[in-house]
Amino acid sequence: MLDSISSLPKPLVLVVEDEPALATLLRYNLEKQGFRVDEASDGQEALTRISEAPPDLVLLDWMLPVMSGIEVCRQIRRKASTRDLPVIMVTARTEDQDAVRGLNTGADDYITKPFNIEALLARMRALLRRSNAVPVKGQLTFHDIEIDLASHRVSRNERPVHLGPTEFRLLEFFMQHPRRVFTREELLDAVWGPDIHVEPRTVDVHIRRLRKAINGPDELDVVRTVRTAGYALDTEPL
Repeated sequence: MLDSISSLPKPLVLVVEDEPALATLLRYNLEKQGFRVDEASDGQEALTRISEAPPDLVLLDWMLPVMSGIEVCRQIRRKASTRDLPVIMVTARTEDQDAVRGLNTGADDYITKPFNIEALLARMRALLRRSNAVPVKGQLTFHDIEIDLASHRVSRNERPVHLGPTEFRLLEFFMQHPRRVFTREELLDAVWGPDIHVEPRTVDVHIRRLRKAINGPDELDVVRTVRTAGYALDTEPL
């Protein structure tokens, strides 16, 4: 079952994997769960597939021939047409700094090999729920930042701000609850969902990406780090 996305057209997942056995296994399990599946075996082919038939989500292997998954993710995030495309990095690398590097490149989530297929499906569904959510009309404003909820546009001092889907949800949540301090665990539940296991350090990575995107030269950093507590959206020191 696809839970809350079951009423939508079948999502198209691009599996970028150079191991034929794993690619076949992923296709079998994803199609069994109602997904449509496209495949690419190297980084350059992945970018071509994305251009020809834009998927709803990309499962992107880190180690690929021709072009690495890291570089593919960078190029996805550079283009306006694919900037918000959900990307899950699939990697055999288990070091913390490698996971952080993948997230810093623009991946929305990562999972290490070998992985449990149910865990992967849960993460995919969470990303698809967020990216396919029914638009909410209206605007949110805090300080000099404005979010148009219907168009998913963000601006600061009338300057367009480009955010990935996870950073957008983080900012939206903060702007719905300004000046309140949230722990990493509370942010994980609110933005990623309580049924998804994501490491708390993932929050730190996305907070850094949010800060980098919304803070221009000489602009106040409104995302406050509260030592030993968490984060808050505030214009005053906490």
